[in-house]
Amino acid sequence: MAAALDTLLRHSLWAAALAPEELERVVRETHERRLPIGGHAVRCGEPADKWFGVIDGLLKMSVSRADGRHSTFTGVTAGGWAGEGTLLKPGSRWRYDGIAVRPTRLACVPRATFERLVSTSLPFNRFLLQHLNARLSLFIGLVEYDRLLGPDARVARCLASLLDPDLYPQADSHVQLSQEEIGLLCAVSRQRANESLHRLERAGLLRVEYGGVTLLDPRGLRCYCDDGAVQPQAA
Repeated sequence: MAAALDTLLRHSLWAAALAPEELERVVRETHERRLPIGGHAVRCGEPADKWFGVIDGLLKMSVSRADGRHSTFTGVTAGGWAGEGTLLKPGSRWRYDGIAVRPTRLACVPRATFERLVSTSLPFNRFLLQHLNARLSLFIGLVEYDRLLGPDARVARCLASLLDPDLYPQADSHVQLSQEEIGLLCAVSRQRANESLHRLERAGLLRVEYGGVTLLDPRGLRCYCDDGAVQPQAA
């Protein structure tokens, strides 16, 4: 097994919930998959057959319509895991596409392994509850941002969500996303994303770089308001 895959598995938050012998079994049963840019980790409509984590790279989770319209609703960065909500439904199929934004390596835990952990490990179930709660909080926040905030604040908070330590404990402050991808993620046009990024850069919250952005002040991005003020976070 590649060292990077082994490291991701053993250092994931859920690994601490398993007995040593169970963790060793999961390590043996898990395989690595490499994706080029544009490669699919999962495809909408196909049977859900794995729980997957990002070793390195970046996935966008999106949905597409037959008329060409599409929407990206989140990204999964290094150290993040996804697919658990779908796998908890018997016989389920993916309702979204998982697409590599850059060359990406995945850790793929077979569905049977995931279901065994759910059936036999109370600590693993506690982890899943915390993980699903963090995912729910993320999506509630995205709905709030879309309905109540202007484009600058929406871009700020969506980018900050990619550094959520409960979902992406190994995320790097440099986010390798094009301005078009940031626009899709934040539900604004590429041109509007460009304007917002430069406003946030002037505010000292991030640095725009070739091929992505570096998030200098994640807390400030999380609290950014449409008027440029930073809202205090609730205790």
